[in-house]
Amino acid sequence: MTSPLAVTTSSLQERAISQSGRTGGVLVPRLVAYVIDLSIVGLIGLIVAMSVSFLGLITFGIGWMLFPIVGICTAMAYAAITIGGVRQATIGMRVSGVRVERSDGGAPDGITAAAHCLLFYVATFTVGLYLLTLAIGVLRRDGRMGHDLLTGLVLVRD
Repeated sequence: MTSPLAVTTSSLQERAISQSGRTGGVLVPRLVAYVIDLSIVGLIGLIVAMSVSFLGLITFGIGWMLFPIVGICTAMAYAAITIGGVRQATIGMRVSGVRVERSDGGAPDGITAAAHCLLFYVATFTVGLYLLTLAIGVLRRDGRMGHDLLTGLVLVRD
């Protein structure tokens, strides 16, 4: 039986990251990064949508069934490639001066980055969840939002 006061290595590492001061003040840069990234994903999504349109023409309409997933798949691929990449940040995050780390200080992988993106967009397009995740981010000292906590990621100033 473990003691209720036992502290895990993961929680010690999370505490070390939040006390390092690198997580303070990340909510506003996060918003700026979101606006920039939304524009970039929109442009990429437009190119993908045009490709799906062409695919639909040559497959006599069968390819058009891909339209419902174009947006979220584009966003998830963008996050997986950029956040899961060497720089650990999307283009908007790089402009805003933040990057993503795992709560243990390591680099996130592409699958975790894609899951983080999916949870973010689910929360964003569900008003109640968005308000909850935003409240969590405002109330926490390290600025981690709900989808950050669920995926074990943290945004830090670069």
